[in-house]
Amino acid sequence: MVELKTILKDIKVTQAYGDEERLIAGVTADSRDVRPGSLFVAVKGTKSDGHAYISQAVAAGATAVICEQLPEKISEGVTILVVEDSAAATGLAASAFYGHPSLKIKLTGVTGTNGKTTIATLLYNMFETLGYKCGLLSTVCNYVHQTRGEATHTTPDPVKLNALLAEMVDQGCEYVFMEVSSHAIDQKRIAGLHFAGGVFTNLTHDHLDYHLTFDNYLAVKKRFFDGLGPEAFALVNTDDRNGSVMVQNCRAEKHTFSMRSMADFRCNIIEQGFEGMLLRINGRDVWTHFIGDYNASNLLAVYGTAILLGGAVEEVLTTLSTLRPVDGRMEVIRSADGMTGIVDYAHTPDAVENVIEAINRLRQGTGRLIVVVGAGGDRDRTKRPVMARIAAAGADRVILTSDNPRSEDPDLIIDDMQSGLSPDAIARTIRIAGRADAIRAAVMLATPEDIILVAGKGHETYQEVKGVRHHFDDREELRKAFKMS
Repeated sequence: MVELKTILKDIKVTQAYGDEERLIAGVTADSRDVRPGSLFVAVKGTKSDGHAYISQAVAAGATAVICEQLPEKISEGVTILVVEDSAAATGLAASAFYGHPSLKIKLTGVTGTNGKTTIATLLYNMFETLGYKCGLLSTVCNYVHQTRGEATHTTPDPVKLNALLAEMVDQGCEYVFMEVSSHAIDQKRIAGLHFAGGVFTNLTHDHLDYHLTFDNYLAVKKRFFDGLGPEAFALVNTDDRNGSVMVQNCRAEKHTFSMRSMADFRCNIIEQGFEGMLLRINGRDVWTHFIGDYNASNLLAVYGTAILLGGAVEEVLTTLSTLRPVDGRMEVIRSADGMTGIVDYAHTPDAVENVIEAINRLRQGTGRLIVVVGAGGDRDRTKRPVMARIAAAGADRVILTSDNPRSEDPDLIIDDMQSGLSPDAIARTIRIAGRADAIRAAVMLATPEDIILVAGKGHETYQEVKGVRHHFDDREELRKAFKMS
């Protein structure tokens, strides 16, 4: 139980009605989660307005309400607090209720279009290997030290986020690494958090169904760095032209990493094969279990972040050499007769291009590259033809299929993708809406010298069709197809 006035300490209240001395048993922005003694925050969301559920929250036992507009009826015995921004107030209230956990740990946020999961997860793995208790908040899963939990969003809602951070503090975690999505920044899910550092990976075509324009998308990402304090660090990728934009108004200590130009942290690929690559990082050579320029950049970001968090160079490099790829990221699966399959989460034009380029650099002999790729439904349609065009440009054969069609017809999504192809590319392309059938077809087309890339879903273990999630795992389907071939 926490006193309401303690929760309100950092929240600007414009109007207040009722007792601010009362004790609060919990904070929530979801009326379905209200329990007796709760503080309910009415937030105007993208799909519904929490103000419509104030009476329902009060009936369920809420004794205090934060809102932007006064309800028509103010219930007796309920404290009503009016604020200018209830979304931001949710994060501030949750942080205060859980005792400001982000102040008690070193929290590092990783943002950008691609690479967030890999960098955050590898940092967690590195610091756990170095002997620290750590936390991880990622697209794939969450970890409180070594206890795994399922992740429903890249960045959880403010209440769940602060509850997890408080649990990490209670378990003795010293470092926490989290992905910070553009949706989370825009929806103020990280309001009230104190970051020890922030990392920028890159910014490419994605989420324009939500942000509408690339400039809006960029501005939201930049807002994360604008919010870092002077005691924090900001590490940005200067190989992306938006890296310098991110820190234009940033008060944090600024650092850079690059594969192509002068920077605080530099990296070159000395040699690479399907088993890994030899990197030279700031003049020191290290063998890693990763392939591809984009992964070299991710590893450089991991190295730079670890050093900025106080890691010793020798220990960081030694640990870097032991790290393994994240599930569903350039994950190699081989058949009994030597056929190579690769499953990757690439679901943006830039990511598809990066993974295809990495594979093509390593291809030898007469083997072909066969790419299975789809695009998600109810999301940015403009990237669909671009992804198909990139796949066709880098592959010998392409199979267009479904990803997570959600409420859309998979065939119409494939129509959008195919619209980006030239007649020559269409001649090398097959349409198979069923994703499992598409993977089996790729294996049937392949010879032992060929490489099959299954792109888009990576670590995901479901496929969402007509609003229902069905079990589906690209890796399982690829292994099944290999056994049948």
